[in-house]
Amino acid sequence: MSSKTAFTRRRFMKSVAAGAGAVSVPAVLTGCFGDDDDNDSNNNSNGAPIDNNVVFAFGHGVASGDPLSDRVIIWTRVTPDDEEYSGTVNVAWAVYHDEQGTQVFNNGITNTDASKDFTVKLDITGLQPDTTYYYQFAVSDEAASPVGQTKTLPTGQVDQVKMAVCSCSNYPAGLFNAYREMANSDADVIVHLGDYIYEYGSNEYPTADAQVRAPEPVAELLTLSEYRERYAQYRSDTYLQLAHQNKPFICIWDDHEVANDSYKNGAENHNDGEGSWTERMNAAVQAYHEWLPIRSGSDLKAIYRTFDFGDLVSLHMLETRLLARSEQLGFADIMADSSVLMSADRTLMGDTQVAQVQQWMSDSNAVWQVIGQQVLMGRMNVPMELLTGLGTLQSLLSSGGDADAAQQQLLTMLSELVTIKQRVLQGDSTLTDEERARVTTVVPYNLDAWDGYMYNREQLLQTSAQLQKNTIVLAGDTHNAWANDIYLMNTSTGAIDRSGDPAAVEFATGSVTSPGFERYLGLENSAQPAQMQENFEMAVTTLVDDLKYLNAADRGYMMVTYTQDKASAEWFYVSTIRDSEYSVSSAGPLAVTKGAGNRRIEMPDA
Repeated sequence: MSSKTAFTRRRFMKSVAAGAGAVSVPAVLTGCFGDDDDNDSNNNSNGAPIDNNVVFAFGHGVASGDPLSDRVIIWTRVTPDDEEYSGTVNVAWAVYHDEQGTQVFNNGITNTDASKDFTVKLDITGLQPDTTYYYQFAVSDEAASPVGQTKTLPTGQVDQVKMAVCSCSNYPAGLFNAYREMANSDADVIVHLGDYIYEYGSNEYPTADAQVRAPEPVAELLTLSEYRERYAQYRSDTYLQLAHQNKPFICIWDDHEVANDSYKNGAENHNDGEGSWTERMNAAVQAYHEWLPIRSGSDLKAIYRTFDFGDLVSLHMLETRLLARSEQLGFADIMADSSVLMSADRTLMGDTQVAQVQQWMSDSNAVWQVIGQQVLMGRMNVPMELLTGLGTLQSLLSSGGDADAAQQQLLTMLSELVTIKQRVLQGDSTLTDEERARVTTVVPYNLDAWDGYMYNREQLLQTSAQLQKNTIVLAGDTHNAWANDIYLMNTSTGAIDRSGDPAAVEFATGSVTSPGFERYLGLENSAQPAQMQENFEMAVTTLVDDLKYLNAADRGYMMVTYTQDKASAEWFYVSTIRDSEYSVSSAGPLAVTKGAGNRRIEMPDA
């Protein structure tokens, strides 16, 4: 895959100097220009010495993000070959109507330095709706970036919007083949739901036996320089660069951009001896805003924001980690007092953000209200027996025990539980109390998700139901793919009301590379991994109420397509993340139709 290099660097710099507004170019750049526009002897991106023999290049590509109908963020990073360089670098930029760079929209000069890690981020305004633009940066006549492509959001009546949705891109865990597929897709925008980077050191996650690429730096991230170095490594990846070059991104963070299972005042993976949580969090947040094409406000943690795709989609992106999240509960907490799950004192979003999202939903007349956020909102209540069995299997896999026997025991248990659940659904009066208890003694499997913060979940679901909105929830985080109907809960009794439409449906993407249930199931050690995966997925979708789809082992992304009548999700999976040669398979699409009486996932005919 080649970068877009549609016009010479000299011509690019000439156009910046002589284009609309005739912005003057600093002498540090004009001194590199020649008059021979068509001499391509320096037509490369390897850099040129322009200041004290320091060579500057664009080793991390370009990116665009946070598109609106009249503006978009464009991004790049100037890469000095001297790591100690501390000067200011002047950077020319231009935005074009055409890929060839002959029709200048706007251009100018900006600068960057070490305080911004030599990143450049500009908010280009005055654009036309639903329009493709091209952009490029340069620091000399011999050091220009690739040409990026971006697109503004539409206004008025819109027939279709396509979002490529992804999350959980762990560099050491494998190759970013899914980014290559998204880059070459027909998506209008890429929506990244978090875990863009991971904070772990080498051989921590993944472990040494599963690590495909070594992280840089090799130690766990704690400081600003370390977070910056990790972003630089990720953004050196060819396929991630291509995705950013070809598509605008709309991003939010999850936990690993700072530390695992983060919350307002700490994280599971912030331990004694690792310094101040506040300093670590602030460093991670600063690096995120430096390296991602996100529109940065005065409060860098307040990244919740909304995007309108004409009359078709309003996309509301949530922040659920650093602003207000209460510390996660443990299973011992809910066993001691399950009412704590519905406590109004426990929050994922905070009152200010909840009120803002409710207002956005109320104000929007779009056909689809889409909540883009990190963790599963669906009610993932799993039989306790199944969780115990998975824990036993995982322990045996970790310790080198008899995993084959444990896998067979798990499959036998799943078969028994599915049979009992089917009898429950059929109203079988011969069920014993003991049998019934095996499938009705359930617990939420992930208290880091909305199941651990039920009060906020009901606030958003009640808003959707009361306003009669067609609401789609997008989720990542788990590394597995899911689809859920989400009904309202009676907050007094805890009962789920399935008498009407679901308040929302949820489409959740699998990961780009991070391992899913296959790690817990030991599929790589299974004699029949495909059969075991299929049996597990079928069992879980039967045992978990309102769960319509699960993929428990494959890496990829999700494409969500919105029209005036339907929204549908299709999942795309790459056959391997250990090799750049791979095939692609798909699942779905699963659809939901707008309007009362229709707002539930439509299952395809068997």
